[in-house]
Amino acid sequence: MAAVTGTMRAAVVSAFGKPLDIRKVPIPQPGRGEVLVRIMASGVCHTDLHAADGDWPVKPTLPFIPGHEGAGIVAALGEGVASLKVGDAVGIAWLHDSCGRCEYCLTGWETLCERQHDTGYSVNGTFAEYAIGHESFVARLPPDCDFAALAPILCAGVTTYKGILETEARAGQWIAISGVGGLGHIAIQYAKAMGLYVVALDVAADKLQLARQVGADAAVQANDPQAAEQVIALTGGGAHGVLVTAVSTSAFSQALRMVRRKGTISLVGLPPGQFATPIFDVVLKRITLRGSIVGTRKDMAEAMEFAVKGKVHATLVHRRLEQINEVFAGLKAGKVDGRVVLDIARP
Repeated sequence: MAAVTGTMRAAVVSAFGKPLDIRKVPIPQPGRGEVLVRIMASGVCHTDLHAADGDWPVKPTLPFIPGHEGAGIVAALGEGVASLKVGDAVGIAWLHDSCGRCEYCLTGWETLCERQHDTGYSVNGTFAEYAIGHESFVARLPPDCDFAALAPILCAGVTTYKGILETEARAGQWIAISGVGGLGHIAIQYAKAMGLYVVALDVAADKLQLARQVGADAAVQANDPQAAEQVIALTGGGAHGVLVTAVSTSAFSQALRMVRRKGTISLVGLPPGQFATPIFDVVLKRITLRGSIVGTRKDMAEAMEFAVKGKVHATLVHRRLEQINEVFAGLKAGKVDGRVVLDIARP
């Protein structure tokens, strides 16, 4: 099969904390077990901003291309690829690949593999016209799908879906969702589709309005001194589960005050710093604190099914690849409602 060669447009991080460069770079070539994907649309995640700013202890190697919500079409196959063909619709998510041999991979927890590679972080990502995906890890999308609509499900969707599962809240119970941004507004829809009652919390009035629009049963101003008490009253004793998507240590602390006895708090936001944990309450109320990182391939298939069936819709803000620095500025300022999607295929 003829390779796809030449150059492509890409947003490149050349220095941490500096604007990304939009420039031409060589189209990558798929290796064994890999596919080259022509990216039609790519969602923008807060993790991309953290990567570009070098915020975390383990930093990407410069220069690199961020992005890990890339939806597109298989353009070329690497050696040994048997389950995909050119023209298939696929998605490239955060987990690029894992070792497949460790205890986590063998027990269906490949997201915890210590030898994993992550798209847009340890391997080049989807803020480009083409990107490399691994045959065993790309998400399968329906033919003739709306790429922009499904792109956010590849991270925001599967992350919140998994986070809700980790709370162990069951249909008919209450879940509190803290933070109604790119993740939170999708989480509300998953929770409702799963039969849960939802109380949403955010500091911004427009985000609370968005929460109501996408189905939240109640919305509470997170910075109200009585916010936790309001949640306890609304839920008849506290939320059975709490999902924290907010990038705020105060939201983590607040979650401990509004969860029901024997409840579970699932943490997916990644703010810098630490938060105080009241040991007395955690022990005597039998509270579970649980970190949740993206989702496995099984979680991805389930999360995608909700979206394909029309039960979950990301609120989209369309931008071009060349506008990525404006998008990052908006994320930093907290001025993005919903999820930004870069229409890569649009000139």
